[in-house]
Amino acid sequence: MWTRHLTPLAAAGALAVATAADAQTTPKRPLPTAIEAPPAPDLIRLSATVERLVARVRPAVVQVLTTAYMPGEAAARGPLLSTQYSSGSGVLISADGYIVTNAHVVAGARRVQVVLSTPAPEPVPARSIVKAPGRSVGAQVVGLDQESDLALLKVVETGLPFLALGDSEALRQGQIVVALGSPLGLDGSVTFGVVSAVARQVKPDDRMVYIQTDAPINPGNSGGPLLDAEGQVIGINSFILSQGGGSEGIGFAAPSNIVRTVVDQLRKSGRVRRGEIGVVAQTITPTLAAGLGLGQAWGVVLGDVTPNGPGDAAGLRVGDIVLNLDGKITENARQFVVNLYRRTVGDTVTIEVLRGTERRKIPVVVVERPADPSRLADLVSPERNVVLRLGILGLDLDEDLLKMLGPLRAKGGVVVAAAAANSGSLQDPLRPGDVIYTLNQQPVMSVEALRGLLAKVSVGEAAVLQVERAGALRYIAFEMTEPATASP
Repeated sequence: MWTRHLTPLAAAGALAVATAADAQTTPKRPLPTAIEAPPAPDLIRLSATVERLVARVRPAVVQVLTTAYMPGEAAARGPLLSTQYSSGSGVLISADGYIVTNAHVVAGARRVQVVLSTPAPEPVPARSIVKAPGRSVGAQVVGLDQESDLALLKVVETGLPFLALGDSEALRQGQIVVALGSPLGLDGSVTFGVVSAVARQVKPDDRMVYIQTDAPINPGNSGGPLLDAEGQVIGINSFILSQGGGSEGIGFAAPSNIVRTVVDQLRKSGRVRRGEIGVVAQTITPTLAAGLGLGQAWGVVLGDVTPNGPGDAAGLRVGDIVLNLDGKITENARQFVVNLYRRTVGDTVTIEVLRGTERRKIPVVVVERPADPSRLADLVSPERNVVLRLGILGLDLDEDLLKMLGPLRAKGGVVVAAAAANSGSLQDPLRPGDVIYTLNQQPVMSVEALRGLLAKVSVGEAAVLQVERAGALRYIAFEMTEPATASP
């Protein structure tokens, strides 16, 4: 057996002959061409509509830059307070410079700057797509509200573009929404999505409700507007739920109707007074209905009416079945609380109840509810109120605070307005609203006195605070550590 070996030249010739023969037997294939998809007029119209909406509303959206004095971790040798720089978003709601943002964007801020958008130039054929830098101006914090996480700012400007607050009550699940802001400092960013849910409560007993959206929201979007298809502000983007720190399609915005109520109060007085009518509403379950012999297995029943409170004075009674509040049917206790939440002090609400077989309409005056301890943080300044060795910001207990906090065991002490995570004892840290009466059995009558007493306790020695919390006295004991220091 033998094998024929071809030289390179002969092999090339043989390949050429074979190729020519194949060409005579194999049909020619057409060259590929670009796919021509038929136009999608609905998508084109949607895209153009969103583009026009963004171009119209974008000048009213601002970037908020803050220099803040914030509590750090109360470590043995680490800083308690440090200067931090951060950015968020905001939206102009009036031509004379009022801006809504989140409270957490400006909380503790020493300095607030707002970057206003540069007016859009007239359309020209060859205009650059690079956006001109905005104009930075100083802003004053008119007031902030921790419970709703909203704040009102003011810049000394006039004739500014602004957006109107819409009606969040009219919002429906599935509606298209657009979010604008400065995620991760990227000002003027736009995202698009739908309303995932309305009136979402993050915690079951939370009075505050939110609009849930899948429009991507990231750190820095806080305080920016959530807009409906008409370009009205129907929410202020507040926070996200995320396992990785970035957007996972679960964002939350404060509804515009709550924003309007908070902003109106902040504008008038710099603080928010929230109301109550002195009742405890409970959802009627089949078991509850059977045990109490109620005529219906759904709705709301009054489990308590505070003696001498506004509900009691108006004629509400324990066991009344609530049919509606200002004409809105109340299907469960959560809905009752949410509908009452937006009412302000001095308003009158009409509650229709069923008592036995008799229906009654009872007007009730809304009164101010006891202050939330988180509001105390609005009253402090880091330079005046910091107590480094405890990791707190404290306030001298005075007549104004006594009115805010209600009956206390003593008329002198230090009220904890804000506390670092490890303030005082690791097992029982101090909390906002705590009132410190003594340190190692020595009376504490002021923040300055507390600092002086703490200075006498050496590292490693025992420190025992007597504290009133929620109406009860308790001891908080810990070993003193190295004094924390404040960073510039």
